[in-house]
Amino acid sequence: MSLLVVGLSHRSAPVSVLERAALNADEQVKLLQDTVAAEPATEAAVLATCNRIELYADVDKFHAGVAELSTLLAQHSGVGLEELTPYLYVHYEDRAVHHLFSVACGLDSMVVGEGQILGQIKDSLARAQELHSAGRLLNDLFQQALRVGKRAHSETGIDRAGQSLVTFGLEQLARGGDVQQWARGKKALVIGAGSMSSLAAATLARAGVAEIVVANRTFDRAERLAQILMEGDDTDVAARAVPMESVPAELTRADVTVSCTGATGLVLTAESVAWAVEGRTPAPAAGSGEDGPGAPGGESGPAAGAPRGGASGTSLGSEDGCPLDLSAVQGTAGFSVLGEAAVAGMAAADLEQHAAWVDNGSAGGDRRAAAGTARAGQTGTLDPAADTDAIAALAATVATVGRIPERRRPEPVEEPQRPEPVLFLLDLAMPRDIDAAVHRLAGVRLVDIESLADASAGAPMAADVDQVRRIVSDEVAAFGAALRAAHITPTVVALRTMAADVVAGEIARLDGRLPGLDDKHRAEITQTVRRVVDKLLHAPTVRVKQLAAEPGGAGYADALRTLFDLDPETVAAVSRAEESTTEKDRGPA
Repeated sequence: MSLLVVGLSHRSAPVSVLERAALNADEQVKLLQDTVAAEPATEAAVLATCNRIELYADVDKFHAGVAELSTLLAQHSGVGLEELTPYLYVHYEDRAVHHLFSVACGLDSMVVGEGQILGQIKDSLARAQELHSAGRLLNDLFQQALRVGKRAHSETGIDRAGQSLVTFGLEQLARGGDVQQWARGKKALVIGAGSMSSLAAATLARAGVAEIVVANRTFDRAERLAQILMEGDDTDVAARAVPMESVPAELTRADVTVSCTGATGLVLTAESVAWAVEGRTPAPAAGSGEDGPGAPGGESGPAAGAPRGGASGTSLGSEDGCPLDLSAVQGTAGFSVLGEAAVAGMAAADLEQHAAWVDNGSAGGDRRAAAGTARAGQTGTLDPAADTDAIAALAATVATVGRIPERRRPEPVEEPQRPEPVLFLLDLAMPRDIDAAVHRLAGVRLVDIESLADASAGAPMAADVDQVRRIVSDEVAAFGAALRAAHITPTVVALRTMAADVVAGEIARLDGRLPGLDDKHRAEITQTVRRVVDKLLHAPTVRVKQLAAEPGGAGYADALRTLFDLDPETVAAVSRAEESTTEKDRGPA
């Protein structure tokens, strides 16, 4: 076995990189075709979900395989190889099997224990089979992964350790409260009609929403999903389908929206969401500090973190006679009291002037001492000469980067109160469907893949996870043993075929020497010779299969071929015949 997997997931890469590296269906097909066309790979399969992109291949050379698969992932994702490489992980042979089995059981999911990954693995295998990029190794591997995942869910309580990404996302929208109580009576908009969107719609229906509107680029699929929701026995929800053009209007009526499409661009911009909630949230009272125009993070007014009540964020420039006037600077965008910048955009010449002023005043000392005392609450008294050097360094910095770091940390600014959300958004797409800037809108709560990753990072794992890990370890050992044993089988078959040919040849020679031998005696002699050969071969062939099933046992097949001078082409022919038979007997994934 030379199984290799190269990939990246939410565990190895930030969501921003995963989002850029996401592959649509057509790109996955092209990646598979290019992988099997590459020299090191003979088989290939792609597992692409909302939080992972993995390329599996059967390779004949490890290092060349890693280089080729990494390059192909970079080319097809559009992320440069140098940028992508730090986030890639590589698993080989048994470790690759262990990784896929863990993924199938939900151990590597963002929400531990979720079962949706099984459907995604099944889709991945079906795509590889359709393109004929999956041979015997990957067919056996992915089908066994599906069986291991089903076993983990049936024999353990891993389902209690986590839920589907949809359920977890709805819980985050409800801030950890009861989802059914939160959802009851709400109007829902579901954008997309794929597997994830369908799951979201069904989950919302069971949670008790009053209405579900389904929007999809293919209207027939939206109608079919709405019909399924209406016919559900365990729900009583009104459902209807609308074209994608109706999404802006439907958004103004919706209380909760779930989006999961394959779009390459944004489905919902911050402007469209702001328009949808306009008039649905109470305007913040004057001086209340709530989000809005002119507030921190808004489109106008002081930058985020600007001091309230006109309080100065720094004592720099407040000394008597100082040539700098920071009062105007502090009221402009770019001036921060949160440690990001002290005097962003100030000319280097002004800072140099201040340095000269400090230097000239150091002889008297009284003025600088008083200024130092004024700052003592934050930084302590500063030595004039040291301050001069510091100001000169700041001048050089601002000339280079356009801003300088702040000399002292101010008092923390209290976060403004946000109004209760009137629109809940769940973005399960990768790349994202909903503009991340929506997070800043008042009256809107957005949960996306990035926030789900943060929320799930500290989630406790159920005790059943340990049992699932033991199942994975056992199954990996069994799969490896079976694969190694299967690897030597063609050699054993070729050896027995050669022995049978030797017996047949010797019986033919006997006929030439004893032409008068009757059929009864010929048959008895033939049977006797065959029994002798079988007994001689039985113990070594049984033992070699046992040894080959152990780690490092691949060399026994080579030893047999060398000791008995077996024709490599005969062994290969047996392998091809077995694979052909397996393909005919193999059912659908």
